[in-house]
Amino acid sequence: MSAARPLTVLRTVAALAALPLLLTACGYGSDAEDGPTRAEVAADAKKLSASEVKIGYFPNLTHATALVGVQEGLLQKELGGTTIKASTFNAGPSEIEALNAGSIDIGWIGPSPSVNGYTKSAGKNLRIISGSASGGVKLVVNPATVKTLDDLKGKKIATPQLGNTQDVALLHWIAEQGWKVDAQSGKGDVSVVRTENKITPDAYRSGSVDGAWVPEPTASKLVADGAKVLLDESEIWPDKKFVITNIIVSQTFLKEHPDVVEAVLRGSVKTNAWINANPDEAKASANKALEKLSGKALPDEVLDPAWESITFLDDPLASTLDAQAAHAVSAGLLEKPDLKGIYDLEPLNKVLEAEGRPAVDDAGLGVR
Repeated sequence: MSAARPLTVLRTVAALAALPLLLTACGYGSDAEDGPTRAEVAADAKKLSASEVKIGYFPNLTHATALVGVQEGLLQKELGGTTIKASTFNAGPSEIEALNAGSIDIGWIGPSPSVNGYTKSAGKNLRIISGSASGGVKLVVNPATVKTLDDLKGKKIATPQLGNTQDVALLHWIAEQGWKVDAQSGKGDVSVVRTENKITPDAYRSGSVDGAWVPEPTASKLVADGAKVLLDESEIWPDKKFVITNIIVSQTFLKEHPDVVEAVLRGSVKTNAWINANPDEAKASANKALEKLSGKALPDEVLDPAWESITFLDDPLASTLDAQAAHAVSAGLLEKPDLKGIYDLEPLNKVLEAEGRPAVDDAGLGVR
């Protein structure tokens, strides 16, 4: 896949009605949506410019930076006396709505809701300030009916939602094969069946779909039910990396509390370093956090392969977000917008420099 120009403004009034679907890029994992919780802070800890920072994330593995950072106290450590107030979400629209309303200040979220939230506000509500995770998306199929990629023609393949990140990826891949699919209806040489991730395993077991292009842990849940991984999406990206989770911040909060934003980024960078240095311990920590949020942990046969397919990193992989948006445009779901200014990586690069690490790039989409 080659990087393309920036894009994304909804195409028609009808498309605007479908915006919640387009925004839901990362709605997978637990069904829980808990109320906000506050981290414990030492009585003598010094506060930064804000008494608290409200963060949001999803209860799933691709948001493990937040899960582990909160669970292990790595984020709170950098914030000192400034309290973390954490809320969990299950869909991009609700997290963007919370950011717009001031219910959260900083959030872990997928690329499509970041792009759509930014363009819908005419570039006034958020900035992407860091990466968090790459990968964790697979095409899994019924090995009895699909043995090679060529066998997908004429089959029914599930994606989470119309216009979400995985839906766009599948539509783009289909187009690259020279096959035709109507993006809105999903009908064509391959039948694209939009199905919620929590329902997809039942659809697979019933034979309603022949496979699915889905994020973790849904992909590994299907494999546990007998499906086979036919393609890991990372295999079709340059350097096998593409953004699946990044960190956004309210522009107002960034302007008023840059020290707090920098502290959260320090915590995120140190959390990712700890995750990569201690993968087994980090995996257990993330699963423990999921159990607290959802009431049950993931079994090893799902957790282990799902965790292995996700890369935790600080680079937002900006060129891949740009390309993902371009793919949505070429699929006919979006019109090309101006994404200039969606990134502000200066605070992250300041943190990375202090750690003796190289700066990361905004692919020409930064505020400076």
